[in-house]
Amino acid sequence: MKGRYFLMIITGHTMEELKDPTGILSGSRHEMMLAIEVPEDDEMYSESGLYIKAIFVQDGDESRIAQYQIIERDSESILDFELEEDEEAQLLQYCKEAVTN
Repeated sequence: MKGRYFLMIITGHTMEELKDPTGILSGSRHEMMLAIEVPEDDEMYSESGLYIKAIFVQDGDESRIAQYQIIERDSESILDFELEEDEEAQLLQYCKEAVTN
């Protein structure tokens, strides 16, 4: 994945709790679909829009993003970009708040 920086604005989300049929995994897991906006001059910009598909894990006092993908809305293409540390922190904070509300 390419490293890059963009001004990410999360404009909304949907969330689904993922069940562990085996009971092996501790904590809860949620699949989050987060609509995002980026500036038109960003190399990742798409007229059709973008979203992030993330797996958020909450286990006691610990929470983390287990994985994420940045996806172009119309084509459903996974883009080859990584979030910067501050963007990952923003994503984690947003997911924490969404799950607790």
